[in-house]
Amino acid sequence: MAHIDYYFTVLSPFAYLASDRMEKVAKQHGASVAYKPVDIMALFSNMGGTPPAQRHDSRKDYRMQELQRLSKLNDMPMNFQPAHWPVNQQPASAMILAAEKAGADTGALSRAIMKAVWADERDISDGATLNVILSETGIDRAAVEPHLEEANAAFDLVTKEAMECGVFGAPFYCVDDQRFWGQDRITHLDAYLAGKL
Repeated sequence: MAHIDYYFTVLSPFAYLASDRMEKVAKQHGASVAYKPVDIMALFSNMGGTPPAQRHDSRKDYRMQELQRLSKLNDMPMNFQPAHWPVNQQPASAMILAAEKAGADTGALSRAIMKAVWADERDISDGATLNVILSETGIDRAAVEPHLEEANAAFDLVTKEAMECGVFGAPFYCVDDQRFWGQDRITHLDAYLAGKL
């Protein structure tokens, strides 16, 4: 059975706009998925990337056009300058890692957290907000709680693992020795899992 390591950051607008398309592809091909939130700023610093605020104005303008187009094409509401961005990504990332350890629906939680940033103007660095999102997603906080300490420590380890695997942006999908960067490469991921690539 194929397996997808899904590296992403809870702060990525492109991961938000990917929605559940990767999960649908994985389900179609019977592939398992491991959700691996990473420290995107560490990736930029160590893997040759440039944070959005430091990019040339032409790249910033293009990024905004892309986000606007993708929001319309995917029929996903979006605040292009959210009130709570960027914020400390570790609490939400640790929550996702802990939820995965608890066997919860990590995909649904990840999408809900990113929607909170990009559509709902909520602060995902706030513990109370994260607890509400857990509840809204149908995940029992008591099931996640025992794994939070380990998950907080694991966040840096997952980021290091990502860099060792050649991950330099988000969203990023790794299967076997193949790497797919960006929500616009989900069709390539689909083709690979179908044996066409």
